[in-house]
Amino acid sequence: MKKHQLILVCSLIFTLLFYNESIGVNLAVFGLVLTGMICYFFQQRFSNRLHLGLVIVSVLSCFAFAWYGDFVSFLALAISVLFLQFKIQEPKLKIVQIFPIVFINGFTSLGRVLMFSQWLPKREVKNNLAKKIIAYFLIPGIFIILFFTVYAFGSDHFSSLFTDYTLDLNVFHLFLIVLVGFYISFSFWNYWLPEYCYDFNPKLDNDFTTENNMVHKQTFSFLDLDFERKSGEITLVLLNCMILIFIGTYNYEQFFEDKVIASLSVATHERVNSVIFSIIMAVGVMLFFLKNGFNFDKKASKLKLLSKIWIALNGVLIISTIIKNLEYVTAFGLTYKRLGVFAFLLLAIVGLFITYWKIYQRKTNAYLFNQMIWYFYGTLLLCSFINWGSLITNYNISVNKGVDPIFLSGLNFNDNVRRTYFYQNKFDGQYPEMEREETIGRNQKESFLSKALYYETLDKLK
Repeated sequence: MKKHQLILVCSLIFTLLFYNESIGVNLAVFGLVLTGMICYFFQQRFSNRLHLGLVIVSVLSCFAFAWYGDFVSFLALAISVLFLQFKIQEPKLKIVQIFPIVFINGFTSLGRVLMFSQWLPKREVKNNLAKKIIAYFLIPGIFIILFFTVYAFGSDHFSSLFTDYTLDLNVFHLFLIVLVGFYISFSFWNYWLPEYCYDFNPKLDNDFTTENNMVHKQTFSFLDLDFERKSGEITLVLLNCMILIFIGTYNYEQFFEDKVIASLSVATHERVNSVIFSIIMAVGVMLFFLKNGFNFDKKASKLKLLSKIWIALNGVLIISTIIKNLEYVTAFGLTYKRLGVFAFLLLAIVGLFITYWKIYQRKTNAYLFNQMIWYFYGTLLLCSFINWGSLITNYNISVNKGVDPIFLSGLNFNDNVRRTYFYQNKFDGQYPEMEREETIGRNQKESFLSKALYYETLDKLK
């Protein structure tokens, strides 16, 4: 199937799925259609396990969105299908380039759609059937419509012969859906890839080229390499001393100072924020001092050793923060934010390990970003597949922490557990629960294509 045919078919499918519907199962079906079309029409380009893995997670993401219909599963679906399309169509380009390409095409597609020669085939009508359709139907039809319009204005009875019928069709909504479907399909199948992406791609390689291995360029024109190297060593010595002091004071405040339980929330947020910025800056320091030729500089052994110590100390800081967050959870129960802190800290540990591996294996700075984007993507998939709301509710009820009715009613996809707990504790029928039940009722009344299938598993509240 050619490009223009893919665009038109997907536009039609989108229109059929979304006309007079809100977003729900229809988006999951559309995602499955795109995934299936990629697999069928470009199967000869499937060359490694990554392609097969992306197909599997794209399908799973579609089912996850059909089930939950929330923003996280939407992101997982969209990114999965885009990653699959990008790696199939442009296997040599690094995945990190997909984000600027999607952003650029969001605007350029509005103009490129008018460049018909780029996506519509050039052909002369030679088929007799096509000529008959044009001669026998299209041209007479145009004249019939024109003259009908003129006669309809001259006679009400003539006009009523054809207009005294009602068609249940929202023309504006249909037109809008057709436009959106065509825009999405056009951008997906006929995206524009600037030549600069190919030129820039070598700079995103994980390994240095032979030329780069030998070149030791100065970062600053006014500073010799020896001074720059010594500057890095002094900086890392001072940073290691500083983080040692910070770890000591941080852990003393956490585990030895008496704290009022009510102030634990503020203290935890402040310290977690400090650690987040510390980790980001720690990785930035590594990327600054161990770039390009310094990875192969035989005189940079002290710099590398100090960098590894710096990474290890930041790892100790992360572990301390994990323990602090566990203390917070023990005192107040789980929330989405506290789970998010755990997720970030685990990603931070992965980031530090990859940074260490970059130093050990003498990889490029781009290696860190190329690897981390897959770990962030994996985290997003995990967030979209697991029912965290139910997990939080079950845990909090089991430890009798964080069981405020308003809080529990604000969690997503925990309704069976919440209803049981509210009934047992005589909270049912109160304000927060009834508001949540109204939301459930609205979702259950939606048509099938607009539903989130999770709500179909819930009994209607009597």
